Amino acid sequence: MSREMIGPEMQAFQAAVDDFDTAAARVLGINRTDTRCLEILLQHGEITPGILGPALGLTTGSVTAMLDRLEKLDYLTRSPDPQDRRKVVVRPTEKIVSKAQELYGPFIVEGEAILSQYTDEQVDAITRFLRESRELYERQIKRAREWPAAR
Repeated sequence: MSREMIGPEMQAFQAAVDDFDTAAARVLGINRTDTRCLEILLQHGEITPGILGPALGLTTGSVTAMLDRLEKLDYLTRSPDPQDRRKVVVRPTEKIVSKAQELYGPFIVEGEAILSQYTDEQVDAITRFLRESRELYERQIKRAREWPAAR
């Protein structure tokens, strides 16, 4: 495969991820921002709304509304932080952990089968490429968030 194919393959990959995320949001009965919130929450196990807001590019009010929706669906809980009772800690419920495993578990199984075809050195190169690509996107997201919104 040539270097010229990397760009189109990455775009196709991103489109497939986007399409799956849209389908997962439909299954869960939520929107895409809510899906991203749950992804972050499941990665961390627990998180504060103050961290979620900037990670999602949301205002404090928008984060509160989102957490209200997700709590009503029994996808998360909010409780006072044991170290600082002025803060709130958000945690995933068993319901969303189970649904996430059902939705995303096959990716782990099939992904491991795909990766087993590569040598450790190739996996290291793939991992480095993905990390550097993610870091590129993170820099560009920061830049794009500084642009004024379209009217």
